[in-house]
Amino acid sequence: MKFHPFFLASLLPCLAHCEEQPTAPEDSSKSSEANDYTVTVLPAAPATLPVADQLELTKRIHALIVEKAKEEGHEAYQLAIPKAADAPLKLVAIPGGEFQMGDPAADQPKIKLSPFWMSATEVTWAHYNPFYLNDPKFDKPRNKDGSRDLDNDRYTSEQPDLDKSTLVDAVSQPTIQYHDMFMSGSFANEKDYPAMDMTNHAAAKFCQWLSAQTGHFYRLPTEAEWEYACRAGTTTIYSFGDDASQLGDYGWYVDNSDFTYQKVGQKKPNPWGLYDMHGNVAEWTIDSFESDALSKLKDGTENPWFFPSKRYPRVIRGGSWDDDAEMLASTARVASHKDLKMQDPQNPNSVWYHTNGQHIGFRVVRPVAIPSVEEMHLFWNTDFISPERTAEDF
Repeated sequence: MKFHPFFLASLLPCLAHCEEQPTAPEDSSKSSEANDYTVTVLPAAPATLPVADQLELTKRIHALIVEKAKEEGHEAYQLAIPKAADAPLKLVAIPGGEFQMGDPAADQPKIKLSPFWMSATEVTWAHYNPFYLNDPKFDKPRNKDGSRDLDNDRYTSEQPDLDKSTLVDAVSQPTIQYHDMFMSGSFANEKDYPAMDMTNHAAAKFCQWLSAQTGHFYRLPTEAEWEYACRAGTTTIYSFGDDASQLGDYGWYVDNSDFTYQKVGQKKPNPWGLYDMHGNVAEWTIDSFESDALSKLKDGTENPWFFPSKRYPRVIRGGSWDDDAEMLASTARVASHKDLKMQDPQNPNSVWYHTNGQHIGFRVVRPVAIPSVEEMHLFWNTDFISPERTAEDF
């Protein structure tokens, strides 16, 4: 990865230290082996659910989603996000099917995927700002774990009263930031640019926040879903073919980005109508990064998900404005690392921000099949504050 000299020079030094009281999740609820998961959890679903003290919140959001569910065709639609001043987000219908996953030079298992929707673009600041900036009417910052600070002690976790609080407000949301993610103007702070700099955890919680106000289940894509959607039925290096000289028509990368990200949706889409799958910002998936993932998948595996039992590494896909052409290939994958928090002034580091992640954003998916409460909870809570997770950042 290469950086423009000004970008490097503008990285801010540590400004302050903010101790974060790590807390382990409370007694976990059992995850039933008989539960019908809509995904194949690899190597297996965890024996207990993480962050069990938030399970009741998940149950109530799940009930909202089930209640709102109705017979409807699997067609593209435009979502107006209520808490984001009805900022529109287009969802593209991705058909279910089979594809051979991974680099053709390696063994390619044939994977089966169920139908889902995927956002046509990366989530933008118009969508993300209301989530990470929280409610401006509330004059107290969030606790370190994202819960509301009601006792004037940001180092303690507080569970909301779900009979008095709205579901949206009860979802954990980011703490205030202590760094300039826009690097003194090197990155535009405008609504049509992709949101970036967030951790995998923050992206997952955005999905829960979005679900709580819309009544539809949104989450990060699995790695298999991401590649399947990126390929859009193709078997070539890129979704438009093998000729890298055409890449500038479809994506922003190091040769045309001017060393920064660009507004979403300006380049040509892939065959299924998805924009910026190649470049602009690289994108989070919800999977653990397994270097030998393909060898662990058998032909016919349905909806695989490599469950992340640790904070690092997670899979990042698509390549970015700062990458060479080969990293924008449909099969290219990168592992997240603690160095993404290199400039974090907090000690311990924040669970919400990757201060060196101006090249990473995300898009959301919505599976057609509504999963169980347990599965929904897993997708929204693959990370949390605990001594073991905090130690991974050191």
